[in-house]
Amino acid sequence: MHITKSLLGYGVLAGPFYVVVSLTQAITRDGFDLTKHPWSVLANGDIGWIQTTNLILTGLMVIATAVGMRRLLTGGAGGTWGPALIGVFGLSMVAGGIFTADPVDGFPAGATLPAEPSLSGTLHFACGAVGFVCFAIACFVIARRFAGHGWALYSRITGVAFLLSFGVIATGPGVGVLIFTAGVLAAFTWLATTSARLYRRADR
Repeated sequence: MHITKSLLGYGVLAGPFYVVVSLTQAITRDGFDLTKHPWSVLANGDIGWIQTTNLILTGLMVIATAVGMRRLLTGGAGGTWGPALIGVFGLSMVAGGIFTADPVDGFPAGATLPAEPSLSGTLHFACGAVGFVCFAIACFVIARRFAGHGWALYSRITGVAFLLSFGVIATGPGVGVLIFTAGVLAAFTWLATTSARLYRRADR
């Protein structure tokens, strides 16, 4: 059970780690605008390796969390597919680090949006889309584990909010980016609080 708890602990750490590293770069890198640019484009430029590493390490922590969830939730509602879908989300973050998003207007400083998406940019978006959908579905699947409790409703609301936030990113800079950022924050908050809830259950 000690191993299971350690794995679930990564679910609490993953979100804060990703957010702190991303925001630190966002407010210090020339040309980056939180209202216009998604965090993934921080992987561009001379020190883009920082965000690449951030995505990969966060993804690995999410995968570890999924393993911990699977070990604890074995043999019940949401015990198989929920953790598996969380694991796919983690893999999508790792892939998102390997395949760099294309530059956008103004970032890196002076960059313009390419006329045609690169193969790397296309794969980054595709991997993200798969991962985001899987995470949203996982919220609903794992909600079955908490049927009859307020946590089930919270899980479903998070799943819907996260999926919708990904949909609006296509509207472009401004509100779309801010809503997407809010969705990412909501998703990692759910992962952290759900991991903490399961962590406490592991003591019983």
